Order: sequence, then C-alpha cells, then structure tokens
Amino acid sequence: MKTLILIASVALAMPAMAQEMAPGEYVATAGASDLYERQSAQLVLQSTKDPKVRTFAQMMVAQHGQSTATVKAAAAKARVKVAPPKLTPLQAELIAELRAESGVMRDKAYIAQQKAAHNQALSVQKAYAEGGSSVPLKLAAAKIVPVVMAHIEHLKAM
Repeated sequence: MKTLILIASVALAMPAMAQEMAPGEYVATAGASDLYERQSAQLVLQSTKDPKVRTFAQMMVAQHGQSTATVKAAAAKARVKVAPPKLTPLQAELIAELRAESGVMRDKAYIAQQKAAHNQALSVQKAYAEGGSSVPLKLAAAKIVPVVMAHIEHLKAM
C-alpha cells in the first residue's frame, strides 16, 4: 500500500510534466502504462474468482492493447521512434506486489492499484492531448482520454 501513496503523489505532478513531455517521452510513458495494465490484468486473471474483477481485467487486456496500437500508429505518423514498452521501476514493484498476494487479497490490491494507475494515466493523456507538441500524438491522447475515463467509472462501481 505504500506504493499506492507514491503513485498518488506522482499522479498529482503528472499534468504539468505531461504538457512538457517530448513526443518520445509521451510514447514511452503511454507504452509503459499499457504494458503495466496488461501484465497486471493477466496476473490477476490467473487467480481471481470474482466475476467483476475477471471482466474488468479482460477489458484491460483488450483495451490497453488497442490504446498501444493507437499510440504506435500516431507515433508512426509523427515519425517518432517507438521502442518496445518497458515497465518503470514503480510499475515493476506494483507487479511484484500483486505476485506476492493471492486470492481475495490480490483482487483488492489489483483494484486499488488500478484506481491509482488510471488516475495517473488520465492525467498524462489529458495533459498531452491539451499541450503536447505532436499533432498526431495529441489526437491519439484525446482519443484515449474517454476510454480511461470509462475505466475509472467502472472501477468506482467495484
């Protein structure tokens, strides 16, 4: 849970940072976020018995795969090199925390992490959509914002 506090504090700083993000940084940040979402969802899918958690995790695998494709396509239009996505140290720690849990406790940790991670992702996407320097990437971020907002609403009901 200490990591959750760290995510929340990082999320508060993200809007200003995202506006100043270079296109390559945005692509790397979005790619890491999507990779974390897919990996954490795949991990929870191995053990959850909760149908709501299962449905949400399946949606994360599918929709974060789609957002990765959207950003990659926009990066190609913007002529921004796309390296394979890589988890940040914090995201790797969050995955490790999920691996250490099991059963209902893993489900609870997953949902808590998802709430923080989606708030952070929303900050990054909104900020880049509004203040980014690459038009194709700004359009991609703007397309991703409502998807992330829908995920946040889904999480509120869990």
